[in-house]
Amino acid sequence: MHGAHDFLKALAMVLCVAAVTSVVFQRLRQPVVLGYILAGLIIGPHVPIPLVADATIVQTLSELGVILLMFSLGLEFSLRKLFQVGPTAGLTAVIQCSLMIWLGFVVGRAFGWTARESIFTGAIIAISSTTIIAKAFDEQGIQGKLRELVVGVLIVEDLIAILLMAALTAISTGAGLSAGQLTLTVGRLALFLVGLVAVGLLLVPRTVRAVHRLNRPETLLVSSVGICFATAQLAQEFGYSVALGAFLAGTLVAESGKEKDVEHLVQPVRDMFAAIFFVSVGMLIDPGLIAQHWVAVAVLTLVVIVGKLVGVGLGVFLTGNGTRTAIQSGMSLAQIGEFSFIIAGLGLSLNATGTFLYPVAVAVSAITTLTTPFLIRASGPVANYVDRKLPGPLQTFAALYGTWVENLRAAPPRQTVGAKIRRTIRLLLLDSALLTALVIGTSVALKRISLAIESTVGLSASVARLLGIGLAVVLAIPFGVGIIRMARQLGVLLAETALPASTAVKGRLDLAAAPRRVLVLTLQLASLLIVGAPMVALTQPFLPGVQGAVALLLLLVVFGVGFWRSATNLQGHVRAGSQVIVETLAAQSHGGSTKAHDASLEALHPVLPGLGEPTPIRLMASSPAVGRTLAELNLRGMTGATVLAIKRGEGGVVVPTANEQLREGDILALAGTHDAIDAARSVLDGSGAQPEQAVP
Repeated sequence: MHGAHDFLKALAMVLCVAAVTSVVFQRLRQPVVLGYILAGLIIGPHVPIPLVADATIVQTLSELGVILLMFSLGLEFSLRKLFQVGPTAGLTAVIQCSLMIWLGFVVGRAFGWTARESIFTGAIIAISSTTIIAKAFDEQGIQGKLRELVVGVLIVEDLIAILLMAALTAISTGAGLSAGQLTLTVGRLALFLVGLVAVGLLLVPRTVRAVHRLNRPETLLVSSVGICFATAQLAQEFGYSVALGAFLAGTLVAESGKEKDVEHLVQPVRDMFAAIFFVSVGMLIDPGLIAQHWVAVAVLTLVVIVGKLVGVGLGVFLTGNGTRTAIQSGMSLAQIGEFSFIIAGLGLSLNATGTFLYPVAVAVSAITTLTTPFLIRASGPVANYVDRKLPGPLQTFAALYGTWVENLRAAPPRQTVGAKIRRTIRLLLLDSALLTALVIGTSVALKRISLAIESTVGLSASVARLLGIGLAVVLAIPFGVGIIRMARQLGVLLAETALPASTAVKGRLDLAAAPRRVLVLTLQLASLLIVGAPMVALTQPFLPGVQGAVALLLLLVVFGVGFWRSATNLQGHVRAGSQVIVETLAAQSHGGSTKAHDASLEALHPVLPGLGEPTPIRLMASSPAVGRTLAELNLRGMTGATVLAIKRGEGGVVVPTANEQLREGDILALAGTHDAIDAARSVLDGSGAQPEQAVP
């Protein structure tokens, strides 16, 4: 009875205090998540208020919140959707996690922490919180592409976290992490995922449909939640997180086609236990420890926010999702959460870290949890500001890059080109792996190599050490050159697939040369970043200083200079193409229909490669864009579509400036991805959200 009494007391205290704080925060028009965290602080053991709930009971209840939130998130994602965002999410997560692990290690060493503590610090700040983001997105009503992309990145990050914990355990116990161990860990994870999905697809959708036919909501609720908890337990038994199991359970239930009914039934239960999760986070906040380690907490908080914005933003943009989506994704993922507690606790249990690191991780998580709703809310205006402040060549490039990636994805598969691309990727990864192994091996064996040279040649210890390093550098040069060469070759192959040479037009002149040149450099930069970031993260603990990061940065700067020159040339290509568009539109009859303009621009596609598929849109008198400048309308910042030209009366405007005022009857030639054009059309005809009222 004593245990039941404690359970009831803790549950009553949590829900009552959370109810009061959430009502207050709703009245103040602030995110209720902040109210839940404040409730946790009030009933936690670290403030002098005579309301203290049992932390163990609250933590157990909070696990239920994590499971149900992840299950609900999975209900929104069929496996088809998950596979669609998989490549983008995977590349983004690899870049972001590599950058954050490196930054965390550098910050830890700067504070004088041990190498192991610094490695754990990097792992702690690398993984964002699925639970926090899911709740914040629900509160702010964020749906669609942004939500799908962010959740996809979070799922890949959870898989990376599992591999990180396996690696950290091996390192901390002194066993070391061999290639065989890593392969075995990855293989076990892949086997678990494939097996669970394969068996689940055979059983779960059929079971849910059969239960749904009974037309008993409570039976459907109990059955669905039972599947959720059973899968979460199965994942835990195999050594993986309950969150991953719950998410997979949701995706399997979604395959039944009855996910909307299940989601409606689960929502009230999910919301209650999710509130308890955030209360449990608040209970971990110790103001005294935050004050004691405030410098480390402040620096790591800044690193998390800025580092994730840069890492995620780069990854999302390079995969063709536009500036706005990239910035919104980065600001949405700028926090750490439940996995950070697990990794910090792992370091403590293995005696690999000092006792200070766990409270520092909790404090950074709490602060970034508080800032997340505000960052998500501000992400739209920040994206608009960044788009306005970009130099002209970069604005043009950012608007057209998405169309090139869209062309690449839609290109018909050609066996010969596909084989070359796969071979180039394999060679690129092989060179990267060998270079990484060489750097790590040289660092580990440098003392023995130096002693061998010293005893054999008779040189002094310092000279022998320098000679050993020199030999390693000489051996590394072919691999470094191979990485650059393969990245270049991969960029050329992909760019030629997206923008084939238009040699059949105008005397065999290649009109796609300028945009293809920019695309080659961009894809080369992306390839170097994708393989270089993990290399820097892996080799940093074995190198004094930040030589690896500096070398990668210098390489990116060199290529960046070439990219800027190509982007400037692209601006001239776009201006010439826009002049052709204006002349073509002006040649139409005064009363030409939109279909006629469509046909005329479609005929220009072969002679205007790299400009996507320019789409004409006529501004009617009822359009909210009439009388506003392009800067006020902020069409590119809101939708990703850019105005290449405007046909007005007998003439037109080529590459209009931000101060160009739109008039009734103007025909705007828009460039961008199909999604961007559709969004721009809804804004221009008044059927979509207006810029000042738009939500992310």
